[in-house]
Amino acid sequence: MNDSSWGAPPQAGYWGPSDGGPVQGAAPAGPAYDAQYAQQTRPMPIVPDVPEHGGDQDDDRGAARVSGPLFQNPPAQPYAAVPQNPEPMPDAPQPAQSQPPPKKTAGRDLGAAIGVGVGLGAVIVASLFVVKAVFVGVVAVAVVVGLWELTKRLEERKGIKAPLVPLAIGGAAMVVAGYARGAEGAWVAMALTALAVLVWRMTEPPEGYLKDVTAGLFAAFYVPFLATFVTMMLMADDGAQRVLTFLVLTVLSDTGAYAVGWRFGRTKLAPRISPGKTREGLLGAVAFAMAAGALCMQFMIEDGVWWQGLLLGLAVAVSATLGDLGESMIKRDLGIKDMGTLLPGHGGIMDRLDSLLPTAPVVWLLLVIFVGSG
Repeated sequence: MNDSSWGAPPQAGYWGPSDGGPVQGAAPAGPAYDAQYAQQTRPMPIVPDVPEHGGDQDDDRGAARVSGPLFQNPPAQPYAAVPQNPEPMPDAPQPAQSQPPPKKTAGRDLGAAIGVGVGLGAVIVASLFVVKAVFVGVVAVAVVVGLWELTKRLEERKGIKAPLVPLAIGGAAMVVAGYARGAEGAWVAMALTALAVLVWRMTEPPEGYLKDVTAGLFAAFYVPFLATFVTMMLMADDGAQRVLTFLVLTVLSDTGAYAVGWRFGRTKLAPRISPGKTREGLLGAVAFAMAAGALCMQFMIEDGVWWQGLLLGLAVAVSATLGDLGESMIKRDLGIKDMGTLLPGHGGIMDRLDSLLPTAPVVWLLLVIFVGSG
């Protein structure tokens, strides 16, 4: 390397890499310059001072500009103003926003459910204490609609054609016979309805006969026959109070199960059948029904005693829960959530009768045992 590439000889005090010490005096010019020293040294690149905040505008300032001696740095060039609050890079991690925990919901329109429930209750109570025959008619209508919902779902989901006409006529007859003739009349009407189902189905091809009539007999027993025990309660002198006790205990059992289960439910009662039901909810149903039973037996039922109401409430809570689970089994087998859509917030008529139907014979029997059929 010749001295023209350096521009100026090394200065005094320069630490040379060839001799390991400072050079005393100026180096000779021209050919007398130490060739070994020239071979072992290379000029250092001139790197300008770079500000802390760089950017795309810094790309054209990566090398030094020559003006004057080679080793003399040029005057600093002004840089573009850097924004005080630069926007974060697109890939910069953003702080995670905490999401509020999901709130528990009832799963239905509570406003509509409460409104429909209050309306139905008003109709039932008014018919119950004004004219008993009107209440019997209300029960008969509920039975017919329930049979229609059940047979319709069986046909849609399983292809089972249970004869609706003999079921509807026989079901209404059972309800009336239970009120007029008691248990004997209810059994006779049930037998005649079963016979009518068998005969009615004979008018169609034999394929599927057995499953159709079996479903028809099940529907006749499940809906109208169990409902006859409600009208059989009405035969007593305090029949209206007995029916009201039956309704109040069943409704409060369902209410207690829902309220306690929704708030404190942790342990599933029957997850394969009804995942929403909990053991804590069952305890709530028992507590509500037993408290209501003690009050109703003491103040509403003639010759009733409070401790009888405790037993009655316990039995109602158990039978209502089993009835609800029983219909849940049916709906799971059919692959549906509700039996119908007639009652906003509730589903269908059968979705309200599920706990009432199996509870009716339990209440009727216990009242007969405790205070007689009178």
